Amino acid sequence: MKRIHLLVLCLIPTLWAGCTKTAPPPPSAAGAEPPLPTQAQPKLRTLKLYLGPETLDAELALTQVEEQTGMMFRTNILDTDAMLFDLHAPVQASFWMTNCPESISAAYIRSDGVIAEIHHLEKNDATPVTSASDNIMFVLETSEGWFTRHHVTTGMEVRTERGSLLTTFQGR
Repeated sequence: MKRIHLLVLCLIPTLWAGCTKTAPPPPSAAGAEPPLPTQAQPKLRTLKLYLGPETLDAELALTQVEEQTGMMFRTNILDTDAMLFDLHAPVQASFWMTNCPESISAAYIRSDGVIAEIHHLEKNDATPVTSASDNIMFVLETSEGWFTRHHVTTGMEVRTERGSLLTTFQGR
């Protein structure tokens, strides 16, 4: 009889716990943002860009992780280093320099491939540098001062071997 009482006493908390409402399961990781990068990404696939008489072999940040990482953690950025971001639709662009130990220059480029704005992005500055225009579809990052040194200015068109940036990226 004592065993039955003991068994009942042990089962009551278990049954009680089974009747209480449990916390909802954690959200699925499928739609979650990727974790923040912790190191520089390897060199990405490149595309030859033409900016007036100048050419650049720009790395292409095409995936969400590549875009989020950008030039983070890179050191010794050379005059030949560049990265192109396709924003997929005209937007008011906003870039910042978290975990970027070197300052860079960035051209905010309209959907027609014309450079609308050129900005200095200060190393390790988390303050967003937002475009004045809401028609920015591409951003080209280069070594600090590249545009000035190479006489590339606003109003110039950026092209590829396939033609305009828009034509080049619409087919992807």
